[in-house]
Amino acid sequence: MSLISEDADPSEARAAARQAAAPAQPSRVTFNRLELNRILNLYGRMVADGEWRDYAIDFLRERAVFSIFRRASEVPIYRIEKDPRLARKQGMYSVISASGLILRRGHELDRVLLVIDRKLAVV
Repeated sequence: MSLISEDADPSEARAAARQAAAPAQPSRVTFNRLELNRILNLYGRMVADGEWRDYAIDFLRERAVFSIFRRASEVPIYRIEKDPRLARKQGMYSVISASGLILRRGHELDRVLLVIDRKLAVV
């Protein structure tokens, strides 16, 4: 005789047991789809201009970091960081240069990215 009722799916019981036995995953800060779309659009334009060549994304426990490289063997020339702990203070988004200088910080990603988003200007 089985302990599982006939109506229940056996795979659901195994999945529930597996989740109970697995250690809790620490929550990580991530970029949502709209934020990542905006960052990758900027990245794509700069790659097309030949200025940037590589990137890395790190989802850490306290912040998410999008690093931009001129060459893969160098340190990142810019880091776009999302730190939710600063949301009520200076803003959770920031752009940081290779030397560690915070170029811009704010509450809206689009406004923060303007510091590195060089658009064509009519002269």
